[in-house]
Amino acid sequence: MDGSLPPRAVRTTCPYCGVGCGVLVRPDGAGGATVAGDPDHPANGGHLCSKGAALGETLSLADRLLHPEVKGRRASWEAALDAVAEGFRRALDRLGPEGVALYVSGQLLTEDYYATNKFAKGVLGTANIDSNSRLCMASAVAAHTRAFGEDVVPGTYEDLEACDLLVLVGSNLAWCHPVLFQRVMAAKTARPGLRIAVVDPRRTASCEGADLHLPLAPGSDVALFAALLAELERRGLGDARFLAAHTEGAETALAAARRTAPKAARLTGLDPALLDAFLDAWCGTERVVTLWSQGVNQSSAGTDKASAILNCHLFTGRIGRPGMGPFSVTGQPNAMGGREVGALATMLAGHLRFEAPEEVAALRAFWRLPRLPAGPGLKAVEMFRALADGRIGALWVMATNPALSLPEGEAVRAALAAAPFLVVSETSARSDTAAFAHVRLPALAWGEKEGTATNSERVISRQRAFLPAPGAARPDWWAVAEVARRLGHGEAFTWAGPAAIFREHAAVTGLARPAARAFDISGLAALSDAEYDALAPTRWPVPARGPRATRFFAASGALSGRLRLVPTPFRPPALAPDRRFPLRLLTGRLRDQWHTMTRTGAVPRLMAQHPEPRLWLHPDDAEGLAPEILVRAETPAGSAVFRLGRDPGLLPGAAFAPMHWSAAFAPAARVNSTLVAATDPASGQPELKHVPLRVRPFVAAWHGFLLAPRRLPADLAPWCAVAPLAGGVWRHELAGEEVPEAAFARLRALLPAEEWALFEDPAAGLFRAAALAGGALCGAIALAPAPALLPPRDWLGALMTANALAPEDRAALLAGRRPEALPPSPLVCACHGVSAGAIRACGASDVEGVGQATRAGTGCGACRPEIAALLAREEA
Repeated sequence: MDGSLPPRAVRTTCPYCGVGCGVLVRPDGAGGATVAGDPDHPANGGHLCSKGAALGETLSLADRLLHPEVKGRRASWEAALDAVAEGFRRALDRLGPEGVALYVSGQLLTEDYYATNKFAKGVLGTANIDSNSRLCMASAVAAHTRAFGEDVVPGTYEDLEACDLLVLVGSNLAWCHPVLFQRVMAAKTARPGLRIAVVDPRRTASCEGADLHLPLAPGSDVALFAALLAELERRGLGDARFLAAHTEGAETALAAARRTAPKAARLTGLDPALLDAFLDAWCGTERVVTLWSQGVNQSSAGTDKASAILNCHLFTGRIGRPGMGPFSVTGQPNAMGGREVGALATMLAGHLRFEAPEEVAALRAFWRLPRLPAGPGLKAVEMFRALADGRIGALWVMATNPALSLPEGEAVRAALAAAPFLVVSETSARSDTAAFAHVRLPALAWGEKEGTATNSERVISRQRAFLPAPGAARPDWWAVAEVARRLGHGEAFTWAGPAAIFREHAAVTGLARPAARAFDISGLAALSDAEYDALAPTRWPVPARGPRATRFFAASGALSGRLRLVPTPFRPPALAPDRRFPLRLLTGRLRDQWHTMTRTGAVPRLMAQHPEPRLWLHPDDAEGLAPEILVRAETPAGSAVFRLGRDPGLLPGAAFAPMHWSAAFAPAARVNSTLVAATDPASGQPELKHVPLRVRPFVAAWHGFLLAPRRLPADLAPWCAVAPLAGGVWRHELAGEEVPEAAFARLRALLPAEEWALFEDPAAGLFRAAALAGGALCGAIALAPAPALLPPRDWLGALMTANALAPEDRAALLAGRRPEALPPSPLVCACHGVSAGAIRACGASDVEGVGQATRAGTGCGACRPEIAALLAREEA
C-alpha cells in the first residue's frame, strides 16, 4: 500500500466492466466506505463512472444470502457441503462425468475461477464447465484463436489515445465503458485530428462525440468489413512483407470478401456515400484501431464478424504497433481471467488446448488428477438444454443468474425447476436462479474477498478485502476445495489462501509446450504472500525466462506460428422479420445499471434515469400508440411487457430494450425470455442482439403505483416494476386486470397506517390513498385507468422522508402535488445528482459551461452526450 495514503485506505479494483478501474476505498468502520478512483491505476488514472462512484452505496447487507441453506432451510456449512458432495457423487454414479456440470461467471476472481475449473475437469472429470462469458466474449475468443492460434487481445488502452481513427463497432463505449470513452474524448480534445466512427444500428450516446455514424442493418457487420477488405485490396494497401512473413489464408479470405463486397450497400442498408466515406477513412488512415464489443459478439455470426475485422488489420499489417490494431473490450470485470484459467467448456487452464494431446497430458500430470477429460464439454446453451433433457444430474451455478441471462428464458427456468440437483453459490437472496436451488451457498461479495482480475488490456489487478465476511459467507474457492476433499481429492486443493492459488495458476502457464504461448505469467509463480498482497497492476505476459514482450504481432513476432486470415461469407441473422413479427429487437445495457441490478438496483441515483423497464421504438413504428403506455413485446420465443419510449436514433423497424430487469425488480420485463437461442457455430455464443418482434398495447384494467418505506415483493400485480427513491422509500409501479376497487383495498392492506387520507371515484376509476402515522406520511397509493392520469411520485416520496407534514402538504396529498410545484425533471447526471431542469436553468450554452455551473458531466462524463443533446434541443 502506498505510504502516502491514509493508513486505512485500501487499493482495490472495481467489480463492474472490463475496463478494470482502480478504486481507493476508505472503510468507515461501520460496514460502509467512501470510494474514489485510484489516481495511480493505469486503467483509469483516478476516474470512475457513475456505477463505480456509487460503490460505497452498495455495501448494505439487505437481501444478502448470509447462511447456507439445504432444501430451503438454514444449515451448517458441514451439512451443506456434505449435501453438495453427495449430490454430485450420485450424479457421477448414474450418468458419469458427462452428467455433471458447472456454470460460472466473469464476476468470479481468477483464483475462484481457477479452483472451480480444476475441480470440474480434474475431480469430476468433466469439461462441462462454462461461464456466462459464453454470452459476451466467446465469439471474440474463437476469432482470436483461429487468427492468432491463441486468445490474445493485442492492443492496450494507450492505442485508443494514439490512433488517428477509432472505429467503434457494436460498442456503446460512452455508456458501457464510460471511463475508457472519456480517455478517448480527452485525447480527441488534445488532438482534434483523431476521428471517431461508430458502427451501430442505433444512434447511441457514443455518437455524440463521433465524426461518422454508420447505422447499418442489424447483423450486417460481415458485409461492411468484407467491403473494406476488398477495397483495401483494390487500393493496393496489403502489406506484402507482413503477409509473406507472418500470415496465411489471405487469398481465401479475399475471395470471400470479393463475393460479398458488391452487395455491401444493400446488405448493410447504408447510403453508398456514407459507406464510401467509411472506406476512405479506414483505407486512408494507417493508425486505426477497430474496437468491438457485444454488438459484434452476441450474434449467430459473431465469430465471423470479429474475424472480418481481424482480417482487415492483418491484411494491412496494422496490428502490434502503437495506435493500431483490433481491440475486443470485455463486458465483465474478469472475463479475461476466466479465459486465462480455462473456465470455458472449450478451453484448458493456461491457454492449453484440448486438441493437443501432449498439453492435456502435461496438465493432467501437473495437477496429479487422472480424470482430466480429453475433449471439450457442453457450452452454455447446450448445457441447459441437456439439463432440460435429463442428461445433467447435478449442476453448480456460481455468481451468475442463468434464469434471467440466457435466451429462451422460460425454457431455462423450467430446466432449473426440474434439475435433479442444483447448487447455487450467491450473494443475493433474491436471485432468480437461487430460487430453484436445492443447496444455496453464501458467497463473499466485492469488498469482502481477495484475489485478482484481468481487464480488457491484459492488466492483472488485485481485488482486496476491506470488509469482514458477513454472516457465514465464505470464498467460492474454499467451498470448491471442501467439496473436492469430500470427493477424495483434498490433497490437490490444500491452498491456504488465494495467493497459493495464484502461484499455481501462474505455474500452469509455464508448463512445457511444443510452441511459445503469448499468455505466460510463470514469472509470477514464485510470489510470496506479501508480494502477492502488494502486487501492482501488471500486464501479461510475464515469463519466467526470456524477454518480456511489450507488444504482439510486431515485425519481430511474439508468437510462433502463422497468423491466419479467415474467409467470412455473409450470413444473415438466424431469424428474419416477417408479417407476424415485422420489427427487430435489439438488447443492451443502460448507463447506470449493471447486469441484473443486484448492486446498482438498490441505489436511488443509479435508478433515477430509468426507474422502470422500457422498450424504445422509432417514432414511425410507435405511430398509433399512446405515449407512455405499457406494451407487450412478443417474439417467436416469448413475450415481455415494457413502458413504451420513442427514440428517433433507432432505425425504422428496430426496437431496443435493456437487459437488466430480473424477477426481483420487474418479473414481466425479463427481456431474455423473448430471445431465441440461435448460436454461433464456431463459438456457441447466442444471438442476444436480434430477434423478430411485434408490439401490442398491454391491456390493463388499472394503472398505479405504491410508495412504501420498505421493498415489497415484485409480484404485487401482473405488471410491477420496483425502484428505490431517496431516503429509504421504495416505488412500485403497477398495472393489473382485477377490478380497481379490489386492487385498491388489497394494496392498502400492505401499508401500516394509523389513519388514511382517501379519495375514491369509482365511476372515473380514480383511487388515491395516503397512509399516515404519527403525523408523517408512511405510504401512498394511486390508481387510474391510464398512466397519464397518475400524480407524480417524486414529491410524495420526498414527503415520506420528513418527520411531519406541513399543513399545506397534507392538504395537497391526494392531488399528488402542491399547486405551485413544478413537474418532475429527469435526472441526467447520476454522479452529482443534476436534473434536466437544473441544466436548462443554469444558463450555460455548452457542456463545459454546464459543468462549471452545476458539476454535471464532471464526474465520469458518461452524461456529457446527453447534456449536449439537451442543449441542442433547447437551442432548436
